[in-house]
Amino acid sequence: MQDRTNIGDLHDHIDTEVTVAGYVDVRRDHGKLIFLDIRDRTGIVQGVALPNHEEAVAIAGEVRSEFAIRAKAKVNVRPEKMVNKDQPNGDIELELLELQVLARAEELPFEKDAEVNLDTLLDNRPFTLRSERMRAIFKVQHEILQAYRTFLISNGFVEFEAPKIVGGDAEGGGNIFRLEYLKDKWAYLATSPQLYKQIMVGVYERVFSIGNVFRAELHSTSRHLNEYTSLDAEFGFIEDHTDVMEVQVELMRNMVSHLKETCSTEFATLNASLPLVPVDEFPHMKLREALQLIADETGEDCVNEPDLAPEHERWLCEYANKKYASDFIFITHYPVAKRPFYTYEDEGDKGYTKSYDLLFRGVEITTGGQRIHDHDMLLKRLEERGLDPDNFTFYLMAFKYGMPPHGGWGMGLERLTEKMLDLDNVKEATLFPREINRIDTKLNN
Repeated sequence: MQDRTNIGDLHDHIDTEVTVAGYVDVRRDHGKLIFLDIRDRTGIVQGVALPNHEEAVAIAGEVRSEFAIRAKAKVNVRPEKMVNKDQPNGDIELELLELQVLARAEELPFEKDAEVNLDTLLDNRPFTLRSERMRAIFKVQHEILQAYRTFLISNGFVEFEAPKIVGGDAEGGGNIFRLEYLKDKWAYLATSPQLYKQIMVGVYERVFSIGNVFRAELHSTSRHLNEYTSLDAEFGFIEDHTDVMEVQVELMRNMVSHLKETCSTEFATLNASLPLVPVDEFPHMKLREALQLIADETGEDCVNEPDLAPEHERWLCEYANKKYASDFIFITHYPVAKRPFYTYEDEGDKGYTKSYDLLFRGVEITTGGQRIHDHDMLLKRLEERGLDPDNFTFYLMAFKYGMPPHGGWGMGLERLTEKMLDLDNVKEATLFPREINRIDTKLNN
């Protein structure tokens, strides 16, 4: 491989000749001068083809946006009046000595950074992902994953991979994708790694997984996807659900701090602000208290509802922002009937669970809580739900041989990214969205 200098390292090579490779972001012609903005994975820099380098000028005059090129160039300091203080490389410039076209690009369907509607954005995804805005979104998503994994590993969690083809629905709620399995059997795409991560608590005590899950819901909203990335964690020897909430608070603090350190440029590009994180604990209240508060403040008759409506989630987040300077709020104690069979009932508050949702900037991003760890209690709950315990024999085996009190959470990566950056639609924060109206059939045409 030829020696190549990354654009992000050019300040270490001022007044020397280097070889760079990347994409032509923009070409601008000014009389006899041709300017090329060249980008690679580390940054962007302006290059100029001067009349005394005739071959470079000739090739520069042929290229256009998205041509892949290699350039031999001298790194020069820009004159003071030409410095662009808004750009990381705004004080330097490449004098293009030699140019080589590595791959040509057809005429673009529209300007790469043009504002287009969501369908156009997604219909042209292989191209639109190259825009500055999209690259910023998915750089932030990458750093969210880095922060998540690093925090959990540093706190004694072990990562594992849960299967995506399963024999049934972990949540027991339907809306699952069925597929024909081997030897005339039916299998399903996993809606959650929940049952497997509980099994793994009995192995490593603290575990987490990052993987795709699938929901066959006929939604076409700005909040829903049929395939998304679930950030799951589960750990043992807890007192109750508040232990789980405390760990997630520290996780979210750490994540916001990490994004502040690593993604300031991307947040500026997207005109987004980092979340408000309270100095002390995150605000929290029981579901019944939240519904009563909404009724008292708005006059809406909602106190007997079993769950929060989307407008309630938005209202509560606005309330937390104003009253507690927090973009996060926990809502706890959902009814037993509204939570999966494995959710722990509060002994001191019968009919309600030691579970929670974490709301963030208007939407629920996490569902978590304490799980039932007693084998006989799980059997009873399955039967109460009309679920056949024989279908859960593999899962129940873990509880036959001793399981500690445990709990955890599941959190959607794409929805978290969307709200971190205050985007309008979760599909903007999804590389290749899967929902009722969209799948990439044209890959095979």
